[in-house]
Amino acid sequence: MRNRLLLPVLILTVAWGQELIDQLIFAGQWNLPMGPDQPWWGVLTSPISHAGFGHLISNSLAFLPLSWLVLSRGIRDYLSVWLSVLVINIPVALFWPTRSHGLSGVVYGLLGYLLLIGWLERRILSIVLGLVAFWLYGSALIALIPGVSAAGVSWIGHSAGFIGGLVAALAMYREPSAD
Repeated sequence: MRNRLLLPVLILTVAWGQELIDQLIFAGQWNLPMGPDQPWWGVLTSPISHAGFGHLISNSLAFLPLSWLVLSRGIRDYLSVWLSVLVINIPVALFWPTRSHGLSGVVYGLLGYLLLIGWLERRILSIVLGLVAFWLYGSALIALIPGVSAAGVSWIGHSAGFIGGLVAALAMYREPSAD
């Protein structure tokens, strides 16, 4: 379990390293977004790229606890959320007219996963994890509505991430076996 909990710390270490290099060497101009006129691999690099330390800090504060909540269920669940978010972001990267980057899409994916898996499974642990996630971050769901987010904030990236989390929950859901 301990090694699993280190995975989000490792991911954040990469994101913080990228931002440090970006700010110290490239004066904030080395971004790795996904979007139009960007390479296909921007879908993979966009979660570690941020628009400054404020952006990275706000994403880190939500990413770490939500990651640990999902990891308490297992590494397969966590990887399922990541994979679903990345796959759902492919059409966004190809067809959405603006670039986006940051861990917030994954954050919304983790939140969506926790909210739906508790409802699907109706097991006490899943419900408690979903309730904790909703209590901590439920107010962020308003940012899924177009026009509510501040200018420059990618509501489509948040929504795609959230949908990715819902898809991951549906994929990971197992009917309780009848004993």
